[in-house]
This record gives sequence, structure tokens and C-alpha cells, in this order.
Amino acid sequence: MSTTSTETYKIAVVGAGGKMGMRVSDNLVRTAHQVAYVENSPAGQQRTIDAGRELTDAATAVADADIVVLAVPDLALGPVTADLVPQLKAGAIVLTLDPAAAYAGLLTTREDVIQAVAHPCHPSIFLQRQTPEEWADTFGGIAAPQDAIAAIESDDPEKQAIVEATVRAIYAPVIDVHWVTIKQLAQLEPTLVETVACMIGALLNEALQEAVNTMGVPEAAARSILYGHTQVALANGLRGDNPFSDACLIAMDYGRESIIKEDWKKIFRDDELDKNLARMLHLDSIER
Repeated sequence: MSTTSTETYKIAVVGAGGKMGMRVSDNLVRTAHQVAYVENSPAGQQRTIDAGRELTDAATAVADADIVVLAVPDLALGPVTADLVPQLKAGAIVLTLDPAAAYAGLLTTREDVIQAVAHPCHPSIFLQRQTPEEWADTFGGIAAPQDAIAAIESDDPEKQAIVEATVRAIYAPVIDVHWVTIKQLAQLEPTLVETVACMIGALLNEALQEAVNTMGVPEAAARSILYGHTQVALANGLRGDNPFSDACLIAMDYGRESIIKEDWKKIFRDDELDKNLARMLHLDSIER
């Protein structure tokens, strides 16, 4: 079980006016941490100001920050870290919110600056929600509790405590922070959750549209049976709540034979992960 720190830290949010930057800033403003908000784009600057937050220039914000949260797109992390990392104080932490660029080695690093990554798990489909606000929060970071995954390249418990306190703040409310390596986090995100889970979510919608548009099934009927059976499929498949019927198992075998390639588990190999990340980051390849 992860613990909650009572310490406060100096946190700089770079990209504070972007989509994720606004989410984490909305949560940080509720904490006792000393937070500086950095944003370069005019639209993002306006969003930050409209939210009632004061902008700080990057050099000032990162100079004495204990931890710098990089809420910028993966493709921008290379040039952003090249600019900012040399300006950080010794012992500072650079926290990215996705493992792709860190695992691919695209970030500028320093021996005396610590690299960390954290990603939200999002509220579980099995979460026991209590309020309308929790039901409405499917992404997390607003009302519904979620877990988070974090990695840090340091054995210093004080640095880990800074990362955990920041993660709990930006993704609040957080139940647990699970610690893994950066490589393991990359195997979870994208491979497990984007390559597999998100792809299956999109496939479900394609199947729904096929039933409605090609087969002529009334959309309300198709959505009702798909939404209900999706919950049953996930509860039975992931938790074993109830056994699938014999007829369902036969249909599942037909679906696997018709849709899934026999060698699909290769996506968890290191070379396949490199291919996937290279495509995501628009690289020719990832050098090791």
C-alpha cells in the first residue's frame, strides 16, 4: 500500500495550459505545494489566466523546483528537456506523464537530475462509485478514485516521496501508487492498455456500427445488448464472476479464430515494443 506524504514541495508545471496541463493544474491549485505554471502558447496562456492562475517564465519556474512536471506532448519532450534540464538545480526531478519518450531515450538527461514517469490508471470499471460526480468522471482526476503507476530512476526514498506526493496531487483522488520500472511502464502503456484494451474498445464500436448500418439492427437495441454484455464479458473474463456458457465459449473460439492472429502475444517482445513506440513517436527506429 502506498503512503501519503505530508511534505510540501516546489512544483513547476510546464505546458500548464494544455489538455493534460489544465487537468493537473486544476488539482495542484487545491494543494499546499508551491506551484509555478509555465505555458508558451497564447491559447494555453489564456486558458491558464482564465482559470485564475498566474504564469511564470520557464527559467524562473524550474530554477529552484523540486520537481518539474512536463505536461507536454511526447513529440515535444525532446526539445523541451534539451532546453530545461540544463537549468535545473542538482537533485531536481523531471516527471513525464507518459513513458514512451523516456523509454525511447529521447529526453535530455543529467547525472544529477532524476528522471521519473507517472501515468494514471483511470477509474476502474469495477470501482464502486458512490455519487453522480464519480459516475460522470470516467477519465479520473476529478471525483472518481483511481490508481496510478510510477517509475523513478533513483533509490533515494526522499526522491520517491516527492514523486509520490506529486502523483497523488495531480491525479487526485488516488487510491494506490504502484511502482514499476520505466520499461515495465512502457510495456503497460502503450502495449497492454493502448495496443490491446483501447484497440478492443474501438473494435467494439466498429462492430456496433456494423450491426446497425449493415445488418439494420435498431441502434438502441444494439447498444443496449452490447453495453450490458461488455460488462458481463469483462467481469467474467477479468474477475471470473460467472462462468461463460458452453455455447458462448464456442462462439468465443470462433471469434478468436476469425479475428485474432495466433502470434498476437509478440507485441510484448522488446523489439515489437520498440517498433510500436517508434511509430508513436514518428521515428525511423529506436536505438539501443
